[in-house]
Amino acid sequence: MSLGDGASGGGEGEYGGVGQTRTRLPDRGADVYGGARRGRSSSRSLVTVVGVVVLLIAAIAFANRGGGGSSSADGTRTDAAPTSASGTRPVRSNAGGIPTGFAHDQQGAQSAAANFAVALGSDGMFNTARRHEIVQTVADPNALNRLQSGFDADYSPGLMKKIGLNDAGGAPSGSTFVYRTLPVGTKVTSYGPAAATVQVWCNGLSGLTGQSSTNPVTSSWFTWTVTLNWTRDGWKVTETSQKDGPTPVSGDNPVSGSDEISKAVEEYGGFTYAR
Repeated sequence: MSLGDGASGGGEGEYGGVGQTRTRLPDRGADVYGGARRGRSSSRSLVTVVGVVVLLIAAIAFANRGGGGSSSADGTRTDAAPTSASGTRPVRSNAGGIPTGFAHDQQGAQSAAANFAVALGSDGMFNTARRHEIVQTVADPNALNRLQSGFDADYSPGLMKKIGLNDAGGAPSGSTFVYRTLPVGTKVTSYGPAAATVQVWCNGLSGLTGQSSTNPVTSSWFTWTVTLNWTRDGWKVTETSQKDGPTPVSGDNPVSGSDEISKAVEEYGGFTYAR
């Protein structure tokens, strides 16, 4: 999985229900603590009940305060934790199938970086015409030629042959080419009104399905770093780089067959990502 490197150019809904909790009380004659049963006055019982209620109210208030941030009038969370979603809605516009029109703020820069990672890490990059369309859509005009030549060098005929594709980036008959980038999270490392640097932690899928494939679909983990400039058309890419990881330990899920993977790729579409 490669998005290019710096040198080469490269609603929210909740579900819930109403439940009932049944508590089995001890028999009146039983002693759950092993000692003699003692009577309590009604006033002491009342104080105990009031104390429990106060503690419950305090616990609920604390949980709500730390549960992902408050919301402003427009529904945007104002103090979300770094690892939680901001609540900002995805953009509605796109160019060439790539989301555009991200906000001129840190959240907008992160959303742009995540969606640009998906586009620059897609199977479309293996077709020359589609690759040029993608890069032209996401690149800063001043960096377009440099980025385009860098990505053209990355996705060379030699690479196509190595992974089993034809010169146009197509898979052999009876096979499906899989190449997807799935952002896991984003982080701003520098920000200003004119430029931002964002890191996108990604999981990638790449390979060929098919019984005769010698390049089966595998997953990888990497962090994509992108420098963005603010232009009259919104956030645009000026530089990219990539490094491996962070990589979690593989689970014990059984490996799916080629047909199942091919069917999943055809049936499951992608997303528009927003911080």
